[in-house]
Amino acid sequence: MSDDLDRPPVTYHRSPDGVGKITMARPEAMNALDLATKDALVAVVQRAAEDANARAVVITGSGRAFSVGQDLREHADNLGSQPMAQVWATVAQHYGPIAQSLATMPKPVVAAVNGVAAGAGASIAFACDVRIVADTAGFNLAFTGIGLSCDTGTSWTLPRLVGHARAIELLLQPRTVGAEEALNLGLATRVVPADELQGEADLLAAQLAAGPTVAFGAVRRALAYAASHSLADSLAYEAELMELTGSSEDHHDAVRSFVAKERPTFHGR
Repeated sequence: MSDDLDRPPVTYHRSPDGVGKITMARPEAMNALDLATKDALVAVVQRAAEDANARAVVITGSGRAFSVGQDLREHADNLGSQPMAQVWATVAQHYGPIAQSLATMPKPVVAAVNGVAAGAGASIAFACDVRIVADTAGFNLAFTGIGLSCDTGTSWTLPRLVGHARAIELLLQPRTVGAEEALNLGLATRVVPADELQGEADLLAAQLAAGPTVAFGAVRRALAYAASHSLADSLAYEAELMELTGSSEDHHDAVRSFVAKERPTFHGR
């Protein structure tokens, strides 16, 4: 059996400094999402979410692409051989859970976009908190180019990044948005030289992993909740989360450090 067949399509590794790293590992297919890769990605993202020793997560691709989205070769075969309900069950079974886990895990998530991110590949990056983008990379909302709507949370994340008008433009007339334009639009958080990407993403994730993890998770929850609730409801939820974070060891230790004029050390509890 070849090395390529032995290699898992998605890998997970946690560093000693508390950073969990997810790597999509089908470089020969530009990290296209076939069934095996989607199954693995659902499991690995959930593993990272549940890993109590991972206080920040990085997701990236191997080779020259972040991910070009659905594997269209496999998809073409499925269209000719499977019932439509079975073909499209992948949205609920894979794409939805991947976006949900990335967007809701109780720790910060950084996308290190090393190359083209298209379709669901772009949407995976959009579900993260921060997108560090190589200057050679780009995004393409390719869905309507093959006669499809959008999935993987795009309808929720994209307008929140760039606004409704720009989001619908990018979806109705898909094109590759280069790194610098992505930065100007709000799709990218930071653009760095390609050879510095992984180092920059790992450094940022390490800084986040050394921070107040409970508070970071609460901020993620507060923003997601406020996106679909009234001001009054959001204020009430903020109060709940302040009580939660105010009871954490990190908060109490940080206040003591402030009074003592010392730099706080956070332990994620």
